[in-house]
Amino acid sequence: MERIKLHLHSAFNLSDAKVAVMLPTFIMTLQSHMDKIEELLASSDFLELGKAGHTMKGALLNLGLKELADIAYTIERQGKAQDIATDFRALVTSLRQGIDAIR
Repeated sequence: MERIKLHLHSAFNLSDAKVAVMLPTFIMTLQSHMDKIEELLASSDFLELGKAGHTMKGALLNLGLKELADIAYTIERQGKAQDIATDFRALVTSLRQGIDAIR
């Protein structure tokens, strides 16, 4: 969490007070995006999964979480390609673990 705060300070020049107000909303948004990704994985809607991966990637990059954004990008790219050989379950599990570790 501290890493995210530092990123928000440096990248967007936000005060401690603004970060404190905004951070809970950012975390809830990540959870919402993650829930959507898991729902799309369960329905095997790979094209929509790719789109959701794109949305998640942007949210993660805004928080300075490049490692997790890289996973989301793989979901985006492979989902949009509808590459059924991709182990989406493993990617989504890794992403979920990373998101859960933020809280």
